[in-house]
Amino acid sequence: MDLSGPMQAIANIWRKARCSVRDFVADKRALAATEFAVIVPLMLVMFFGTVEFSSAVAIDRKVTLIARTLSDLTSQSTTLVDADMQNTFTASISVIMPYDATLVKGTISEIYIDANSIATVKWSRAGTIASGATQATLATSARNAGDDVTTIIPPTLLIPSSYLILSEAKYTYTPTIGYVLKSSVTLSDVSYTRPRQVTCVPYNGVPSTC
Repeated sequence: MDLSGPMQAIANIWRKARCSVRDFVADKRALAATEFAVIVPLMLVMFFGTVEFSSAVAIDRKVTLIARTLSDLTSQSTTLVDADMQNTFTASISVIMPYDATLVKGTISEIYIDANSIATVKWSRAGTIASGATQATLATSARNAGDDVTTIIPPTLLIPSSYLILSEAKYTYTPTIGYVLKSSVTLSDVSYTRPRQVTCVPYNGVPSTC
């Protein structure tokens, strides 16, 4: 039987298959589109992630400055009334600009450390800035007079029979794009200073004596 015909046909098929594979590998026409489709989503994630992270870092630094400004201005005072406290909150919270000041909440507290190194709140006040407002609005603090705050004070600052000004600043950061960070994040910081000109800083007459 003559097998040259079928063998030749198989050889032709194999040769055409090899040519097809070689042509397929050599064809670069769709390579760029494929790379684009794979890389673009990764680039978008990296870009939006960088934007959101950079904004969060910038705001976090400003929150730290707000906390420091609150305690610094308060510690320089000899006595405080509501008008003074309002001005202190207004000046401090404005540090957050150009970001939204309405998302900032500040708190100032005076802490007394007794002879046993127990820290308690003497007075505390909170402040915010409403949308469109140029002055801060005073608010009730989450801390009450008499609260024991020993655990939040650094041990090195627990000096018996002394006073501390504790300031706290919080900012509710909501990602503008929400591509990477999906929910809001609370950025916060605290600052401690000692009264500079007096033993303690009375607020609305509290404490009456230091």
